[in-house]
Amino acid sequence: MVRRVAREYLPGSHAGRVFASSTLLSAFGTGLFLAGSAVFFTRQAGLSAAQLGAGLSIAAAVGLVALLPLGAVADRAGARPTLVGALLWRALCFVALAFVQGPIAFTVAAACQAAAQNITGPVTQALVGTLSEEGDRTRMMAVVRTVRNIGFSLGALAAAPLLLTDSTWLNRGVLLGNALAFVASAVLLARLRLAAPARAVTVRNPLAAFGAVRDWRYLCLTALNSVLALHMTLLAVGLPLWVTRHEGAPDALVPVMIFVNTVLAVAFQVPFARRVTDPRSGAHALRWTGLALAGCAALLAVPAAAPPAVAIGAVLFACVALTAGELWQAAGGWELSYAYAPEDHRNVYLSLFSLGNSAQDMAGPLLVAAVVLPLGALGWFMLAALFVVAALLASLVVPLLDRRPSPGTPTAEAAATTPTPG
Repeated sequence: MVRRVAREYLPGSHAGRVFASSTLLSAFGTGLFLAGSAVFFTRQAGLSAAQLGAGLSIAAAVGLVALLPLGAVADRAGARPTLVGALLWRALCFVALAFVQGPIAFTVAAACQAAAQNITGPVTQALVGTLSEEGDRTRMMAVVRTVRNIGFSLGALAAAPLLLTDSTWLNRGVLLGNALAFVASAVLLARLRLAAPARAVTVRNPLAAFGAVRDWRYLCLTALNSVLALHMTLLAVGLPLWVTRHEGAPDALVPVMIFVNTVLAVAFQVPFARRVTDPRSGAHALRWTGLALAGCAALLAVPAAAPPAVAIGAVLFACVALTAGELWQAAGGWELSYAYAPEDHRNVYLSLFSLGNSAQDMAGPLLVAAVVLPLGALGWFMLAALFVVAALLASLVVPLLDRRPSPGTPTAEAAATTPTPG
């Protein structure tokens, strides 16, 4: 039993275990930051809530603009050196953030940090592809995500005693501890020995990355995946607002739902991803995503006059359905985005795919709060239909990606049928 669980939840190679350990360290630091940063910046750095929000918004915009050029840099330098450099750069930024005073200095440091933060996701996925065997790539990404969630939780718990006092240095320890964790993660990652060196790629000016992605099929897949990624907005905005507006659902349900989602994600991300081993199973996972999220939205169409037991049951089942959709969407998105990214521009394409999630972060709250919630049951059924349509269209795009002409880069279909030498 123990061996079976270890095989499922632990990377099979030494390099994979080193990478998972590095991920745990960086996630621990991020958990420290997420739990204590708002308190520190408003308590010790002299920022108002409005200044903090404006600075973070500007930083997020800078991070989005920098993502594709940094993806081009990663194609030239390699995923591992880029990730090591991003971790060290973010550590420097967090040291700077620990000592900033005033909104301008905060915004500059936060923007520098956001640029490096955004590229870590795509290069992590590219590096996992290098470390994993062909059929094990998505399971390895699931392991990384599980480890990251555990690290977030541990970091958040460690931040609590640092915030129980008004001491500037103890509060500052939240950011300095984050920086130290990132340095340790980078050192561990730098010692990683890859089984084979990454293929050298000649990349033009990084700014040319904005015009490098011209495959409309991949763009369609990115857009459809971003629709299915609305589960993030539903968890952060939709379900909490639904609970607070529904007379039969107590506000105390909100933290319960977050807890249920986190526990289920940690326990089941790897089992959900284990069956996703190729583009066909990735497309199948996205179809299940659409059905699960449609079920979640339909459950939230419960009338406002419904008895408390019905309302509570509906929102809890909706949370479970949402989590299932989240796990399938993550697995399907990982597999398809990597499989159809051309090797010589892989980091740029993965960065583009990541931009789709960022677009969801910007448009999702407006869609849910300004359109779905005011329409009531009709709005939730319309959202359910949107999820089904997006999943079906994604299933149609995958065969088109298999048949696309891509000189110099074999399609996933061709790669699967080409005999290996020896």
